[in-house]
Amino acid sequence: MNKRFLIASGGTGGHFYPGLALGKELRRQGFAVLFVVRKNDPAAQILDTHKLRYKEIDFTGLPRSVNPLRHLKFWAKFFKSLNQTRRIIKDFRPDAAVGTGGYISFPLIFTAHFMGVKTAVHDSNARLGLANRVCGKFADLFMLGLPVDKKIRNSVLTSTPIRGEFADAADRTAVLEGLGLDPAKRTALIFGGSQGAKGLNAASAQAVKELAKTARGWQFIHITGERWFGVIREEYAGLGNIAVLPYSHEIYALMRTADLAVCRSGASTLAELIYCRLPAILVPFPHAAADHQYYNAKILQEAGCALLVREDKNLEENLLEAFKRVTGKGRQLASMRGSYSRLHIPNPMTASKEIVKLLRHL
Repeated sequence: MNKRFLIASGGTGGHFYPGLALGKELRRQGFAVLFVVRKNDPAAQILDTHKLRYKEIDFTGLPRSVNPLRHLKFWAKFFKSLNQTRRIIKDFRPDAAVGTGGYISFPLIFTAHFMGVKTAVHDSNARLGLANRVCGKFADLFMLGLPVDKKIRNSVLTSTPIRGEFADAADRTAVLEGLGLDPAKRTALIFGGSQGAKGLNAASAQAVKELAKTARGWQFIHITGERWFGVIREEYAGLGNIAVLPYSHEIYALMRTADLAVCRSGASTLAELIYCRLPAILVPFPHAAADHQYYNAKILQEAGCALLVREDKNLEENLLEAFKRVTGKGRQLASMRGSYSRLHIPNPMTASKEIVKLLRHL
């Protein structure tokens, strides 16, 4: 009889998309898969699109404030979620339960452990999240997307699964001409996540406007996020060699086409950069929990694959300096691309298959 797997996934893309990639691979290999997601999580719509089954539980993250009402609400939902999870496990009878980070993992991993179900956790970041630090105490297997600076029991470095579309070859000429750009020029791709990033958008626009005066052999694709599209498009008014997009459903084609990325350093983005061997200027989100995006970016910086620029009052000046270092004459880009071989991180494109092998032997 084929094994059955429960996957707790959802919340941010960095937690959800690795779980989605794993779920699709498990299903492809003929295993039964059921997702556990938070009630009203937008991730449920994506699971519907991929025809992956899921159950919702009513849970919320630990309040950051001292408001006693919020804490009472949290504990009420906590015990309710444990009961809901227990029923799901009882009905589905999984062989293993997997959490891919975020607070939604805890009810599943905790309950599964005490019901005698094998458990596994995946953390994509170089600094473990609170939920996974707790879940790790109950996990039979702890999978890491990036190297971490402390020893973890039963841990294996697997990298972080990415979408299969990244394996598709990109037609550079067609992609760039479709955006009104020149395939003969080097191309920098600027993006800040699906919602955009105010500080990164503004500083990048100013840096690009300055570079447009000197970096004649370069052109730019700037994905702003819907909210900032109009403002940033206005910033570039009158300039050529720049394509401004609110969003792109084909980010994989753009990353395979670009010569340089300027972006945040969330774990999924780093996995995509690693697979594409794309040189990068990384601007960590300054409010990420435990500053984990900084520690993610530091791994690529220390290997020589990326430059790291902090988002502070000097962002615009420092970003322009980083641009100049990379877009100037010399072999900086080639050196950065070649430095990916120093990382010794497993291939993100085959991560799902390797994780399935580990889960089958739990």
